[in-house]
Amino acid sequence: MKKNYKQIPMPVRYAINILLLIVFLVVVNGLIESKTISFSDSKIIMLIGINIILAVSLNIGTGYLGQLPLGHAGFMAVGAYASAILMRNIGASWLTIPIGMIFGGLVAALFGLIIGIPALRLKGDYLAIITLGFGEIIRVVLLNIDDVLGFKLTYGAASLKNIPKTTTFLNTFVVVIITCFVIHTMMKSRHGRAILSIRENEIAAESCGIKTTYYKTLGFVVSAFFAGVAGSLYAGYLGILSPGSFGFMKSIEILVMVVLGGMGSMIGSVASATVLTALPEMLRTFASYRIVAYSLLLIIVMIFKPSGLMGTYDFSLSHLLEKLLNSKRSIGKKSEKGGR
Repeated sequence: MKKNYKQIPMPVRYAINILLLIVFLVVVNGLIESKTISFSDSKIIMLIGINIILAVSLNIGTGYLGQLPLGHAGFMAVGAYASAILMRNIGASWLTIPIGMIFGGLVAALFGLIIGIPALRLKGDYLAIITLGFGEIIRVVLLNIDDVLGFKLTYGAASLKNIPKTTTFLNTFVVVIITCFVIHTMMKSRHGRAILSIRENEIAAESCGIKTTYYKTLGFVVSAFFAGVAGSLYAGYLGILSPGSFGFMKSIEILVMVVLGGMGSMIGSVASATVLTALPEMLRTFASYRIVAYSLLLIIVMIFKPSGLMGTYDFSLSHLLEKLLNSKRSIGKKSEKGGR
């Protein structure tokens, strides 16, 4: 470390980040409530938040763990339907939101554990195929389970309706912040370092005593949990659920967000989820060319930046502030020397 390099104390870092996040939430929520941001634009912002949670959670499996799961929409569907059925039964109240999200996340995490233990013994294309199969099985089960049970549960192709619309900008982005914080904290811990070591070299990690099966399953379960939470928000966002919304292309859409942003970069997942959610809506007036523009953007990025927009880089506001403070300090010292 350079001499006289001043660091911002950790409590101050947290205070700065919390203050900026509170300002962001209050300002944007105020603009939405005052109708400065239109209702349609606020719905897009909420959808951006849901997709950020999905992309950041999938990044655990693809970017940090180095695997290729293709069933993320399946976990989202499980969380969405579990939460929606619960919310329909308990009704809309201030407790509905956290209870629904936690329940949806836990059910998705349970499925992640059941699928993860056998699936994560496979690698590469084989893991992609088995998780893709899981996603399709979930969709088909949701479509036909009512006929098997003999009573209405998911309502199949007729769609699950009358779900309380509990999702707002405020609770969506509070969950976004919590998700990013939990995943960031986990990846900075010894558990996160163990997960990263598996990505770099699984054989070497296992030879060093790291329980690779345990940590691969842990990453998979945490990823599934937050996908279930995003599904719960999605159910409260739409107020109606159809199995067709959670097909193969939904998993690919989430995977594209992670790959485009940079596998292993949280800020990359946030940025790409924002762009790839907002761009189709912004180009809605050019409906004939919207898909072409979307495809061209992906092709250009993959040609000129195959590692994604951010690669493995993660933005840190604290480090940026430290650089600015120390650069000003060094400029001040140089001017003092020049004046002598």
